[in-house]
Amino acid sequence: MTFRRDLTQLRPLAAAVLLLLAACADIAPDLMPIESAKSSLEAGDGLAAEVALRDMIAGGVPRSDVAAYLGEAELLQGELVEARQWLESGKFSDDTRGHGFHMLARLEMREGNLPAAGTAFDKSLAVDRENAELWVDIGRLRYRGGEQTQAVEASMYAVELDPQNGAALQFRAQLLRDSEGMAAAIPWFERALERSPEDIGLLADYAATLGELGRARDMLVTVRKIARIDPANRRIFYLQAVLAARAGKFKLAQSLLARSSKADRDMPAAMLLAGIIDIENGNYASAAQVLERLATAQPDNRSVRQLLARALSLGGNDRELVYRYGEIASRPSASPYLRTLVGRAHEALDQRDQAAPYLDAAAKRRSGNLVAVQSGTTLDVAEARGPTTGFDALALVRARIFNGNPDAARGAAAGFLKRFPGSSDALSLAGDASLAARQFDEALDHYGKAAAIRGPWVLTRKRVKTLQALGRDNDALAVLAGHLVGDPGNAEAAGLLAVAAASRGDWPNAAIFTDHALANGRVRDPLMLSLRSEIALRLGEVDLGVEMAERAYTIQPMSEDATRALAIAYRQLDDGEPLAAVLETKLRQMPD
Repeated sequence: MTFRRDLTQLRPLAAAVLLLLAACADIAPDLMPIESAKSSLEAGDGLAAEVALRDMIAGGVPRSDVAAYLGEAELLQGELVEARQWLESGKFSDDTRGHGFHMLARLEMREGNLPAAGTAFDKSLAVDRENAELWVDIGRLRYRGGEQTQAVEASMYAVELDPQNGAALQFRAQLLRDSEGMAAAIPWFERALERSPEDIGLLADYAATLGELGRARDMLVTVRKIARIDPANRRIFYLQAVLAARAGKFKLAQSLLARSSKADRDMPAAMLLAGIIDIENGNYASAAQVLERLATAQPDNRSVRQLLARALSLGGNDRELVYRYGEIASRPSASPYLRTLVGRAHEALDQRDQAAPYLDAAAKRRSGNLVAVQSGTTLDVAEARGPTTGFDALALVRARIFNGNPDAARGAAAGFLKRFPGSSDALSLAGDASLAARQFDEALDHYGKAAAIRGPWVLTRKRVKTLQALGRDNDALAVLAGHLVGDPGNAEAAGLLAVAAASRGDWPNAAIFTDHALANGRVRDPLMLSLRSEIALRLGEVDLGVEMAERAYTIQPMSEDATRALAIAYRQLDDGEPLAAVLETKLRQMPD
């Protein structure tokens, strides 16, 4: 049984509120009941709208005249069963038919019935094709259904229909954030806020984007504005927790996150934040628990994997760490950090012979080349399933590439792309297969189309490598630089730009990029510290060069790069000759 509010008890309260507001206003224009209800709906007050609309029915207004608006009012209140009672029959008056089917489509989307939502949208379009908010919702449906190219087109058409529509501007901002980065989205969010300055959802979206750009002060101003408009909104606590964590105040961040809503805490970004906060506060078991849930939902997320491995390592769960990540850490695609953690876990278990391969591999410089990602599904199983779903297509293409059959992988990916031509995932997968088959121009075309929809870092890396394979190094650097502008916290992009600048002898810019990489997460990366040492020496900063080299060597004494950097740095000191000689002898004895 669905719980229903007793509206007879709420009507006097609603009436009293309306009277109070009228008494406070200098001029209180008289509104027709339907206009009053629409005004409440526009303000997001579903309850006030419902009271007014039910009073209209009680006064003899036909149900078909108000069903569309009552369905919208119930949607605003999260009462989906009641919304369906008003919308599902499709019995709307001629004047409200377009709006009624629009609301029905929203309801179907909320409940995950995407084909039914599409049917309802078609009926709404038959009445009113030039409705910006209708095209926003159609775009959202297309995005969820894998038609992301068409979603982008819908967002652009919505803005074209109504350049001042807040919902259209917000949707455009969200899509630009996915494709071009955080910075590109900011002007669109600000245009939307000019139109809807007190839209809580829009303000929260804007605040989160400011946070990703590192604009903490502006984010705080926006969060405080949300608090003034809606003090009871618990999203404030999540956003404040993000700010506190970025400032290194992890105890405060934990307290704030605990006060946010369960819906906020269940978001992947919030789960990742919770894991980081728990690690920093020394709650390793709690961190492992929440990160394990996230890793199950996002098995290919490398950041989550490494954080979970770190939580297990710090918590002394060495057996679980080896069991979970031993095989993954042995793959060519594994990071030095994961290999180090697994190696140290073996050492803690007194398995030094098993630790050695991981630690030796971690100490070696990575080639930087792309490697085939091993599928979690065997080739036989993947072939039997075929590319029916997105997951199956990914498994099949990866399995074929990993087993040395890129042409067959290319065929499977092309077939999947033909079925879902507007999907960024399908385009990216087709690019992977083309790249494996050394069809570089074809791969670049697929990657470019995928990046126009959504441009995550892994896709940028693939575009960069493809451009380099085509001999277009300057274009590759432009893509890297563009990604860093849109995602300034990306330490890997900054590091690659630092290496590129150093290789060209551009030492001042190399220093800027390296410092940025160190400040954004690579402060314990021996390769980046070794590079910073070289840059400092090239710029005549001997003390800094020695400091960076010593830090790199302390972190990874078996690293060839760190050992060489320290030897070179010690050569610059008046009394550093003996130490440099020892390190050079160690370098000569290192295995190739």
